[in-house]
Amino acid sequence: MWTRAVVVWFGLLVLAFANGAVREATLVPAFGDNVAHAISSVTLSGMIAVLAWMTIGWIAPSSSAAAWQVGALWLVLTLAFEFLAGHYFFGNPWNRLLADYNVLRGRIWIVVLLTTACAPYLTARIAHMLRDRVLP
Repeated sequence: MWTRAVVVWFGLLVLAFANGAVREATLVPAFGDNVAHAISSVTLSGMIAVLAWMTIGWIAPSSSAAAWQVGALWLVLTLAFEFLAGHYFFGNPWNRLLADYNVLRGRIWIVVLLTTACAPYLTARIAHMLRDRVLP
């Protein structure tokens, strides 16, 4: 389960890079930085939910607790990448990295993090409920 969860997280990383590229190329020029970040946060959250839905059967958490653990793993990997790679590899200053957490300035990155943490549990739960309804 853990290896599959990490493989899917790398898929999330690819989606996040693509989402950021689209934001910078199209949304920022059209709407400005704050609105573009809000739109891309919502868009990325949706993509995370869809990828979780598409892969939760393959990840195959054995329980609700295991699904929450997958979400916690994804969250830790996301935060580690954001801060460690963001600062040390991409050269972003700490204050720029922390700016996405300022909800009072319209930054709703926290929605992406909440989606990342909750998506495995929620999609596993929904899939389980649908499976129980369909099968006798």
